Amino acid sequence: MSDNKPYYEHHVFFCMNVREGENCRQSCGKAGAEVAQKHAKKRIKALGLNEPGKVRINQAGCLERCEEGPVVVIYPQGTWYTYVDTSDIDDIIDTHILGGEIVERLKI
Repeated sequence: MSDNKPYYEHHVFFCMNVREGENCRQSCGKAGAEVAQKHAKKRIKALGLNEPGKVRINQAGCLERCEEGPVVVIYPQGTWYTYVDTSDIDDIIDTHILGGEIVERLKI
């Protein structure tokens, strides 16, 4: 039986989609998503938050918001962010995951 409580306090998905072709739409995978996701994973581990029930950093296929991206979404809150570099990822971790507040400047 489930008590409807999410398994993770924060489940973080980075869009890693890569579109190929000359005239294709923008894609997160070509905008630094891999570097950002690996950075987040390493930082969460360093903070000791990668244990069961805490914070999970995942890769995702297309999240259909690449034009606003690169994008990352955090559940169970359902908060969508964009970012430019790893300092933005640190701000999301520090403010949202550790501090419990939305990073308004990065929110989509």
